Amino acid sequence: MSAAHDRIREHEISPGVDESPENAKRRQILDGARKVFLAQGFDGASMGEIAKVAGVSKGTLYVYFDSKESLFTALTTEEKRGLAEVLFKLDPEDPDVRGVLRTLGLSYLRRMGKPEHISSIRMVMGAAEKFPHLGQAFYEAGPCQGLARLSAYFDSQVAAGRLSMEDSGVAAQHFLDLCVSGMLRRLLFSVGEPPTEAEIQRNVENALRVFFAAYGPGASQP
Repeated sequence: MSAAHDRIREHEISPGVDESPENAKRRQILDGARKVFLAQGFDGASMGEIAKVAGVSKGTLYVYFDSKESLFTALTTEEKRGLAEVLFKLDPEDPDVRGVLRTLGLSYLRRMGKPEHISSIRMVMGAAEKFPHLGQAFYEAGPCQGLARLSAYFDSQVAAGRLSMEDSGVAAQHFLDLCVSGMLRRLLFSVGEPPTEAEIQRNVENALRVFFAAYGPGASQP
C-alpha cells in the first residue's frame, strides 16, 4: 500500500526530468506552501512564512503568486487534478468490470483514509467558509474530474452490455459514496484510527456487492 501511495505522491508533486527552471521554482514554492497550509491552516499561514519554508524571497514568491489566495488555489487544484488523473485511469476494454472497480475502490479508499488527505480536506473546508470559490475550485479540480472519468467509463460499459443504468453520473457518485461509507465522516471528525487494509477491503467488497445489485447487467431499471 505504501509503495502505491508513494507513486501517487511522486506523480503529484515531483518535477519531471524536462521541467524548466521556472516550473521547478514554482514547484518549490508549492511544496513549501503545502507544509505551511497543512500546519497552520489558510488563515494562520502568511506569505512570509511560506517564502521562508519554500526557501525563496518574498519578492520571488510574489512573482509567481500575487496573493495567498491564488497560491492556495493553485496548490489545491493541482493536487486534486493530479490525483484524479492517477486514480481514475480506467480501461473500457477490460471485460472484468468488477475487477476494474475493485482496483479503483481500493486505491480511492486507501488515499482517502490517509491522515494527510483528511487534513487537506479539513483545510479546504475551513477556507471555503470565508472564500467559497476556493472550495469550488478544489471540488471542480478533484471530485468533479474523478466523477466525470468514472461516468464516462460507465457509459462505455453500458454500451458494451456489462452494466445497466439510466444515469451514469448518479451511478458514479453512488459507487464512490459506497466505498467511503462509514469511514470518511468519522475520519473528518478525528474519530478512531485510519482504516486498516482489512477494513478497506471489506468496505470495497460491500460497495461492489451493493453496486452490482443495482447496476449489474441483469439489474432492472425503473
